Amino acid sequence: MSDQIRASHILLMYQGSMRSTATRSREEAETQIAELKARIDNGAEFADVAREFSDCPSSAEGGSLGSFGRGMMVKGFEDAAFALQPGEVSGVVETPFGFHLIQRTA
Repeated sequence: MSDQIRASHILLMYQGSMRSTATRSREEAETQIAELKARIDNGAEFADVAREFSDCPSSAEGGSLGSFGRGMMVKGFEDAAFALQPGEVSGVVETPFGFHLIQRTA
């Protein structure tokens, strides 16, 4: 297993999630992230969806987080990202920051 991976993500924050300024409820965020996952599963480009919908500043870069190693991200996010094969997209992952979709890019 590699010490470093590259990944992109889509983050939907909700009221009460860490560092959030979002006005959507947790339930609204959960529904919307599931809809975004379906779009990607049906052929939408991950980076395009990230640019349009992600609440993370990385959205400007198509959700790219660059490369990172173990211990650099919150545990649930890290576990999901490191479990992916390059090119694979995760299911919905919840962290204290909100709901994520993660695409391992390398």
